[in-house]
Amino acid sequence: MMSFKNLTLIGTSHISAESVAEVKRIITEKEPEIVALELDYKRFHAMMNPERKLRLADIRFLGVKGWLINLIGAWAEAKMGKLVGVKPGTEMKTAVMLAAEHKSKIALIDRDITITLKRLTKQITWKEKFRFLGDILKAVFLRKGPEVTFDIRKVPSKKVINKLMKQVKKRYPNVYNALIHERDVHMAKSLNKLIDINKNKQIVAIVGAGHEENIIKYIRKVEKSSSSQNKK
Repeated sequence: MMSFKNLTLIGTSHISAESVAEVKRIITEKEPEIVALELDYKRFHAMMNPERKLRLADIRFLGVKGWLINLIGAWAEAKMGKLVGVKPGTEMKTAVMLAAEHKSKIALIDRDITITLKRLTKQITWKEKFRFLGDILKAVFLRKGPEVTFDIRKVPSKKVINKLMKQVKKRYPNVYNALIHERDVHMAKSLNKLIDINKNKQIVAIVGAGHEENIIKYIRKVEKSSSSQNKK
């Protein structure tokens, strides 16, 4: 958890019971006027309407590569969720439920998933694609996984997250840029606007573990830039 002015930022794992408990505790204690989520409207709608599955018709919005990436990602997250007994996104749904109880407003701060997937498919190189395929084959046939290991039932420590981020950034620089860096900047800008408009109101934001530090860093950067311009 990190704080900045009237913002409390919670880093969660989307399949962790520990994260669900943390979200309940913070929102109950803070009783925020605004609950911000690392979601865009499309993902929020899909989360609140789980019966709506990804369809072939969605290719026209996501593109073939984007559709496949989304399909594989959803399948992998669901599989891990079954292993730990927590459905993906439970902590986000819990936040929505608590927001309704406390009459808090919901703010969706993430970039449109369609834009993110298009950015990913445009930026990813063939080298990264072959490297990704190689990593999957190693994991399946040689049982050789990542150098960093952790309990998926819990939120990874900052040390573990930093190591994982460094590995992704090194092996898949364009994937890191599209899925992490660009979205962190977008979410920081969204939160910065919320902070400016709601100066006397408590804001609790829930994002994936690993996003918090960069988001706070970019918020500070935006604020510093705005202050410098106002002085001129």
